[in-house]
Amino acid sequence: MSGILLNLVIQVIAGVIGGNGIGAAVKDASLGPVGNSIAGAIGGGLGGQLLQALIPALAGAAGGDLDLGSLVAGVVGGGASGAVLTAIVGAVKNQMA
Repeated sequence: MSGILLNLVIQVIAGVIGGNGIGAAVKDASLGPVGNSIAGAIGGGLGGQLLQALIPALAGAAGGDLDLGSLVAGVVGGGASGAVLTAIVGAVKNQMA
């Protein structure tokens, strides 16, 4: 598996964890387990890729190799952006209800 694809998978998984974490911590932002997972996965993948585009050093060394720094950045960036998107979608859902 290439480094770029592996980074995306890591970001999506971290996003799912972040989305479910924020859903459990902030009950008003929860979309349910499936909704939290979907919003977290989308947020983790998109947010992680956006961070890598803005800060190329997060993508790893030249050639997109996966090193410890890019792995940590993928987990943190994916988890945080997954949690943020889940919280935003949950807040919008609550305002519309």
